[in-house]
Amino acid sequence: MWIYNIGIILYTRCIALVARWYPKAKLWSEGRKALFERMAQVIKPEDRIVWVHSSSLGEFEQGRPVIEKIRARYPEYKILLTFFSPSGYEIRKNYQGADFIFYLPADTVRNARKFLDIAHPEVAIFVKYEFWLNMLSELRKRNVKSYIISAIFRHNSVFFRWYGSMWRKALRTFRTIFVQNEESKELLAGIGFENVIVAGDSRFDRVAEIARQAKKIDLIERFRGNNHLFVAGSTWGPDEELLIRLINDNPSIKFVIAPHEMEEERLARIEAEVKGGALRYTRCTPLTSFGSKQVLILDTMGMLSSVYGYASWSYIGGGFGVGIHNTLEAATFGLPIAFGPNYHKFQEARDLVTLGAASSVIDYKQLSRWFAPLRDNDVFLRKVSRLSREYTLKNQGATDIFLGEIFK
Repeated sequence: MWIYNIGIILYTRCIALVARWYPKAKLWSEGRKALFERMAQVIKPEDRIVWVHSSSLGEFEQGRPVIEKIRARYPEYKILLTFFSPSGYEIRKNYQGADFIFYLPADTVRNARKFLDIAHPEVAIFVKYEFWLNMLSELRKRNVKSYIISAIFRHNSVFFRWYGSMWRKALRTFRTIFVQNEESKELLAGIGFENVIVAGDSRFDRVAEIARQAKKIDLIERFRGNNHLFVAGSTWGPDEELLIRLINDNPSIKFVIAPHEMEEERLARIEAEVKGGALRYTRCTPLTSFGSKQVLILDTMGMLSSVYGYASWSYIGGGFGVGIHNTLEAATFGLPIAFGPNYHKFQEARDLVTLGAASSVIDYKQLSRWFAPLRDNDVFLRKVSRLSREYTLKNQGATDIFLGEIFK
């Protein structure tokens, strides 16, 4: 444990040292200054607190259905939402579904005690992962009802290693471990944990709500016109290399590309290499005439999930890097999906491939071979679309399982 504590201290100091040069590191460090003073100003001793912790933005979206149903069903509680990463906190710091939103402090013994002294949660809910050993130890000592939701465990995780005893001890914090699949339950049973419920993934509930609340976007409607639309979400450079070739080989199809990062060089490259012409969303107005422009670059945040609702096909980026991004936002609209080869960490992506609703591609030849029958055969397109949509419908309901157990 002393190695872990030294690691936390070194990590915190390194973040502070590089903050001058790295904006995310600066946000991480600055956001934790005077944290306990700010918390103490707004959280009252008499407040009944449910604490929900999300590592980053993706985990927040996973936990959001839980937060919103607690808000609706149990108004006697106030909700404290914390983030570890700036990419979650900075985007959702004004989220109206929680009463208090803060960064999680660095996981030292002192910080864990001080945080829980002020927050005094009755219930603590961790989304998917984030096993902070000192914080979990303090929760155990205080007998706080603690849970982890939408968790997934793999055989090579630290919990199942010979040196993973302190991590296995951390799992004892949770009264119930809600996992996404049977494999996770079996792995945990192998190390003595029986307090495990296979509840699925609350992201299915979240994307269903996104689909119900999808925005009408006049500009997207005008850009699409009477054409079919292909939407590529959260793309990186290697994805865009394939997509530019697909665009140029399909001049009758309209495309929306939503890059994961908005570097000027990448946006300019798409504009330069697309033969059918490209426009950036932020440079369009209600009076913009799209004419024959083939590509709209979605260089803004918060719209992609609604834009999928206008599409006939989709591509999800990240599969040529550390892993693909969110496939469920596209699947909930019944879209056939393609992505790069690095998708195996994601249960939903594996399921969609098995069903035939999604396909992994390693080069342009495979991407073109996937797209052609979906473009040319309406019956086949409807079949694949139905598989995608039915998969998301079948897997909804995890949120109600969580809350039924937590608040029983």
